[in-house]
Amino acid sequence: MTEAGAAQARMNIGEVHAALREEFPSLLLSKLRYFEAEGLVVPTRTPSGYRKYSSDDVERLRTALVLQRDHHLPLKIIKEHLDAMDRGLEPPALSSGPRVPRLVLAPDGAPSSETFATDGSTLRLTRRELCAAAEVDEALLDDLESYGLVVPRPGSAPYDNDAIVIARTAAELASFGIEPRHLRAFKTAADREVGLVEQVAAPIRRSRERGAEGRAEEVTGQIAALSVRLHATLVRVGLRRLR
Repeated sequence: MTEAGAAQARMNIGEVHAALREEFPSLLLSKLRYFEAEGLVVPTRTPSGYRKYSSDDVERLRTALVLQRDHHLPLKIIKEHLDAMDRGLEPPALSSGPRVPRLVLAPDGAPSSETFATDGSTLRLTRRELCAAAEVDEALLDDLESYGLVVPRPGSAPYDNDAIVIARTAAELASFGIEPRHLRAFKTAADREVGLVEQVAAPIRRSRERGAEGRAEEVTGQIAALSVRLHATLVRVGLRRLR
């Protein structure tokens, strides 16, 4: 391919994001910028400063995302894999010797960091639409709002998809005699976990380092996922004592 043809084949960050979102639906633009800031990929820049990614750059990003999503590798190890590939070497082995089954380390259904990515959904529901979608009555919704479990946003359609999940889950719990007033402990615990995450993420977000926004988003998702996994495992251990 000629030099002009190679330049024409390069993609901007929006095109790369769109291409990778097919395989990684929760991928944010900030993560691409974060990977660049951490040196995982170095796109060329036009004279006006716009990023241009080659097909090799895109494949490198895809490899990093797969290693992170499927193998839960930290960034340092991912960089070692990419460096080995750059130098024509076999990348470090993902495992050596017998391994504990992955299901034990990450129980089926446990959230990943992508679960806590910024929600890009545009779903907005009225009160009547929420009750219909969640199959709950307005009395239950009133109780959920009074205890701060569902918080409507300003506007004529103040509810989102998270409100559906909360309302439907609360309704299922109610069938066992667990009422919204009993769920205040869940809200208090969640608020404490959010506060803990924010203690770590806030200084990163305020820093002037390149890629700070993406790094804060990444750290937030990782800590949140670990927090929920720990909570679920501790509940399971506690229930075991009841049997």
